[in-house]
Amino acid sequence: MNKVRAGAAEAVADIPDGASLAVGGFGLSGVPEVLIRALYERGTNGLKVVSNNCGVDGRGLGILLSAGRIARVTGSYVGENKEFARQYLGGELEVELTPQGTLAERLRAGGAGIPAFYTPAGVGTQVANGGLPWRYAPDGTVAVASPRKETRDFAGRPYVLEHGITTDFALVRAWRGDHHGNLVFRRAAANFNPLAAMAGRVTVAEVEELVEPGALRPDEIHVPGVYVQRVVALTAGQAADKPIEKRTVRP
Repeated sequence: MNKVRAGAAEAVADIPDGASLAVGGFGLSGVPEVLIRALYERGTNGLKVVSNNCGVDGRGLGILLSAGRIARVTGSYVGENKEFARQYLGGELEVELTPQGTLAERLRAGGAGIPAFYTPAGVGTQVANGGLPWRYAPDGTVAVASPRKETRDFAGRPYVLEHGITTDFALVRAWRGDHHGNLVFRRAAANFNPLAAMAGRVTVAEVEELVEPGALRPDEIHVPGVYVQRVVALTAGQAADKPIEKRTVRP
């Protein structure tokens, strides 16, 4: 039951080239920076990432992206990363854009063992009808486009079929965690982290504060340890490293 690993390098050592990863975070909030850095230092390549966004230039998943380690991204927002745009438009990166709420539910459904579900989001658009550019050719033409999805009416309203997502591994960051893998997230850092943790077949969590089993009240646990296979305790410096994507102050 003790899932604590000696460090991030050990925790990600068996993630192979070409693995699929669900990664928590929103912008730079709640991003598992230490695990991402360990994966970068290991040299893992050809990754298929599922995450709300792909970090920014030089932070978060942007570190792996700029090194050419990511082959495919499933996400909902990519507007703060110039390198992402360059690789996508240049045909180096395959990208599946999906509505943000749909992405959240696809991860949750996958973690709950639900293979697919119907949603009204995207009906009447290329999300449902197909034709979204997944990959461009070097000459700017569309090399791979999204397929048409099944639609069905319920009570006179059309819905589109979306499939649940499961991945080989998941990387998440939690505020507190215990040796059994029970996790608690703090404020906005919860975002996609609980959903990513559920979707991964092997979930690795970096925690800012590691506590003994029994220290967390059952009613405050956001992700039970059954979903988590490995825990990495951060140092004080690593836990305090929380960059602000866009700092705004009063005049």
